[in-house]
Amino acid sequence: MSNVKITGFGDDLTINGTRLGDLSPSAHEEIELNNGGQNYKPLENVVVSHVQDSSTLICRKPDPSNVQAYIEEEVLDGLCCYSAVNQGQLNKTIVDAVVKHLTEEKLPTVPRSIRHKYMSGLLLAITGITEMDRAVPKVAGVEAPELLFKLSRRWGYQKKEIPAEEAIVVAANGNFHGRSMTAISLSDDPDSRTDFGPFVPGIELVPFNDIDTLQNLFERKGDRIASFMVEPIQGEAGVIVPDEDYFTKVSALCKQHNILLAMDEVQTGFGRTGANFAHQLFGVKPDIMGCGKAAGGGILPVSFVAGSDEVIGTLTPGSEGSTFGGYPLGAVAAIFAIKVLEDEKLAENARIRGAQLMNHFEDIMNEFPDKIKEVRGKGLLTAFEMHNEPHLDGHKVSVNLMNNGVYAKETHHSTVRLAPALTIEAWQIDNLAEAIRKVVKEL
Repeated sequence: MSNVKITGFGDDLTINGTRLGDLSPSAHEEIELNNGGQNYKPLENVVVSHVQDSSTLICRKPDPSNVQAYIEEEVLDGLCCYSAVNQGQLNKTIVDAVVKHLTEEKLPTVPRSIRHKYMSGLLLAITGITEMDRAVPKVAGVEAPELLFKLSRRWGYQKKEIPAEEAIVVAANGNFHGRSMTAISLSDDPDSRTDFGPFVPGIELVPFNDIDTLQNLFERKGDRIASFMVEPIQGEAGVIVPDEDYFTKVSALCKQHNILLAMDEVQTGFGRTGANFAHQLFGVKPDIMGCGKAAGGGILPVSFVAGSDEVIGTLTPGSEGSTFGGYPLGAVAAIFAIKVLEDEKLAENARIRGAQLMNHFEDIMNEFPDKIKEVRGKGLLTAFEMHNEPHLDGHKVSVNLMNNGVYAKETHHSTVRLAPALTIEAWQIDNLAEAIRKVVKEL
């Protein structure tokens, strides 16, 4: 018989005598160390309590006078849950729609074996915003690139007539498509791959933003290549922005060799880069694209793949599925996430506030050229890279920014990524940049 007793709610939520409101940040960390898998390394000495507004978190930090207690402070969210909350925390339009749906429509979940009315709405909204023929709803972000991979192979065999078991999917070095088995097979990150082999076969990697190497591979093996699967901007790699003409050339090469252009827009989509989808910045249209994160408006996990009839039309009953893919409640969240993207002009605000933030970054780099090597970004997907010196530690910068009221997170040793909500205001950008300048100065 199980031994668990759960009572209360919020800070009064108590599990087997442990009341959450009584836990200090160190106590939370101890429980995670003892009871959880150690596959993440959260910032030390801070626990998010609740949300104050669209860009502000209320965080619990150790009480200077009592390590077993905590104090609460406002923190500007400079990471936006890795672009999952583009519409801002607790966006009223999305929250109201979800609450109204649960209280009035009363239709949370049904299986795909019976239709529900919101599936039609979701498919119309997705194909409308992406300008694609068809869409397949999913749930977790990693399910989108997983399906991009499967569709690439199926199209390759059924439409391109690649010999059985010989299809190749090409990906870029430094990519991040998630941490499923397919995603890490596509990856070259040792932290993701160590002791998880053998890996999915039929994958080749080329350097990102290197059109000559891609062309050479296409010329040698193009008859067996099903797709080039790529992020339009590499976020996890440190916000690596390609040359302006890179994807124009990539698209032309793909058409020349009858190879699908499959784009992973999980992190770059939904206005993040100053366009609804980042591929639009480069004037190309992929054959298939995957979205997630902000597709659920920061309220529920939602992802999808959208693409041409020729590619998605290869799916047949039983060939692909997801228990919660397109479920009614998620569909409502996604529909209104798209509505907010359009109605609140989030891509436009990302361009404006992103330009403001990049100007601040340029000023900081000019002030501290011995510390800041490069600043990069499109819209509000931005990063600054420090010189590769031991004292220029991205984690130390993240911790010190938290101490100055800003949440950011390093990627790799010397790069810090900033991706705040697309609803952020000018004064908040100024405050964020001033905190960065202060922390960099003190390094």
